[in-house]
Amino acid sequence: MSNMLITGGAGFIGVNAADHFLGQGWEVTIFDNFSRKGTDINLAFLEGKYQSGLEVVRGDIRTDQDTLNFLCNDADVVLHLAAQVAVTTSVTDPREDFEINAFGTFNVLEAIRQSAAKPTLIYASTNKVYGGLESVGVDEGERRYSFADGLRGVTEDMLLDFHSPYGCSKGAADQYVRDYSRLYDMKTVVLRQSCIYGPHQMGIEDQGWVAWFMIATLFNRPVTIYGNGKQVRDLLYVDDLVAAYDSCIKNIDTISGQVFNMGGGSDNTLSLIEFLDFLKNDLQMNVEYSFGGVRPGDQPIFVSDNSKFMQATGWSPKFDTTKGIANLLEWLKENQGDLQQFYS
Repeated sequence: MSNMLITGGAGFIGVNAADHFLGQGWEVTIFDNFSRKGTDINLAFLEGKYQSGLEVVRGDIRTDQDTLNFLCNDADVVLHLAAQVAVTTSVTDPREDFEINAFGTFNVLEAIRQSAAKPTLIYASTNKVYGGLESVGVDEGERRYSFADGLRGVTEDMLLDFHSPYGCSKGAADQYVRDYSRLYDMKTVVLRQSCIYGPHQMGIEDQGWVAWFMIATLFNRPVTIYGNGKQVRDLLYVDDLVAAYDSCIKNIDTISGQVFNMGGGSDNTLSLIEFLDFLKNDLQMNVEYSFGGVRPGDQPIFVSDNSKFMQATGWSPKFDTTKGIANLLEWLKENQGDLQQFYS
């Protein structure tokens, strides 16, 4: 039997990962402080679906070192997802952002380093470690930005540039994970994740924009586009991300210590305006929005080049945006009653 510890396991990505690995027969321990709205709904989903194999530990990666030490000593894999996830929140409260993302990750690393089990660590980093990509030429079209000079996506060779406290804290953790592998012979993988979306994503204005725009429309909440709406992101459906985690585990002996970009790639890109038009025209959602100023650290375009990870593991995305967004809408409608307490 394989044992997995998922920090932040009651969050959006965490609940999808827990669901997948429990379904594969893993013993899964969720370590979460349940501070985010909706985590109790996610836990109820898991507990209702699985009668065994799931353990839940309430705690905080910032303060509960002894608990982390105990849990890591019994794990084969640690999937580290616990984080402060919003750029805007990091600007408002940079200390808490640092304590969660940088210091919290350091605590996880130390727990693994000192454990007898030496579990594999998969760390969820972010494309924000590349900053605003000022060195990359950008062309402005009628409805979207695009990379200049035929560039299809950002590779791992791009220089790091930690814009915003969030970029700094996640970037610092990203580099700590990478260096602990080299220095202490730990098995680690860093995935610099782009825009992840899918079921169980209870987005808010500051984070999880794909779900937020859809939820706001369902509950008649105002939608604000910050900037001109031509910003482009590559969208990766959460099932594809979880499949990438699975690939990391299966290929850990050959990819340990490496860093990979992880997103939908050039085949799964949308600008904000294109996304909202898709909701209106293809999914018949009554979308209304206004415009606001550009937010700090916002990239005009980010598209992941997944080639390195694809070549190393054989993984590739299976869900295009049309299918993935429709799946998310179906989940939101099915759970509209539970979500109403947060968004009405």
